[in-house]
Amino acid sequence: MRAEARALLGPAVFTALMVALSCTLGVWQLRRLAWKEALIAKVETRAHAAPVDLPPRSEWRSMRPEDYDFLHARATGRFDLAREALIFAPPPQGAGVEPGYRILTPFALEEGGVVLVDRGFLPISLRETEARRHEPTGKTTIVGVLRSPQARNLFTPADDPNAGLFYTSDAPAIAAALKLEDAAPFTLELDAGDSAPHAPDLPRAYGANVELVNNHLSYAVTWFSLAAAIFGGFVFYARSRHARS
Repeated sequence: MRAEARALLGPAVFTALMVALSCTLGVWQLRRLAWKEALIAKVETRAHAAPVDLPPRSEWRSMRPEDYDFLHARATGRFDLAREALIFAPPPQGAGVEPGYRILTPFALEEGGVVLVDRGFLPISLRETEARRHEPTGKTTIVGVLRSPQARNLFTPADDPNAGLFYTSDAPAIAAALKLEDAAPFTLELDAGDSAPHAPDLPRAYGANVELVNNHLSYAVTWFSLAAAIFGGFVFYARSRHARS
């Protein structure tokens, strides 16, 4: 083997391994892209379908998030306006720039059991107003989408149950903090226009937002571009050595 070829053997093996790894990850991201697009289509179809009755209480304990997440459902019962949880949140689209809270209120179901209802967004400046604690009263039927508990990460602040302040919408954790018995494992996010229309400082529902991040195509392009860059770098290196020899 010529000395020049031996000098290129190590870089060539390294290049081949890195190109193979990058291409493998690129292909994996394309497969994830197909999976995510199918999931988004399923979720959008589920969220915009005609509302159905809530899953029966007998099934709550055995349900998986994928069984109900974004299910368009209706429920009949009464709000427990004496209790609520505030979920710190950025303003939704069309609500200005002031951050605030998603207001979760227990809803005692007519058939028994409790579901936490996300009534919508309330700016921080309106937190101390009391109108939301008085409306709506009495038996009512609400419509919205069911949402599974939000996951926490390393950067999620600790909840403050004593102040009623939370940083993720986690139905089981919030139900325990509010001392709710027989609570559903999901929340019900009110449809737009289904919040109480009486006072301007009540939380406003903004409807179902299908917020499933789909960056898999850009990730795939990144991995394939990296593979091309690594191969191109090796070719440039090999030609440079050949020109000097």
